[in-house]
Order: sequence, then C-alpha cells, then structure tokens
Amino acid sequence: MEWITAIGLVAATCTTISFLPQAVKIIKTKHTTDLSLDMYSILTMGIFLWVVYGILIKDLPIVIANTISLVFAGTILILKIRYK
Repeated sequence: MEWITAIGLVAATCTTISFLPQAVKIIKTKHTTDLSLDMYSILTMGIFLWVVYGILIKDLPIVIANTISLVFAGTILILKIRYK
C-alpha cells in the first residue's frame, strides 16, 4: 500500500509544480496573449472544487496538492486578466 501512496504523492507533485514555469514566465515577461482566459478560468474553478472536495472527505493530500495548484493557476489567471 505504501507504493500506491508514493505514486499519488509523485503525481500530485508533478501536477502541482507544472504550473510554476508558466507562472514564472508570465511574471518575468508580462506576456499572456497566447493563454486562454476561458481555459484558466475553468481550470481554476475545477481546482477550487477539488480543494472543497478534499476538505469534505478529509483527505489532506488532495487538499494540500490542490491548494498549491490553486495558488499557481489562480496567479496565472489573475496575471492573464491584468496583462490582457
């Protein structure tokens, strides 16, 4: 069972940090024209709902991973709106 948890933790880490390079690039360049506002709006809402779901079922790994993802995706969404 520990290897299943390890796979989940690696998956959560990969999907969570995947937003970091995009966020850093936007912060540095202030260029967001190639990003879809609709996509990041829907994605941010979905991640928010994953956080709510994790809280409701009391699953800390879901809450932690998705809270971090929400910060990154939310930052990208805010910058997309700001630099539109």
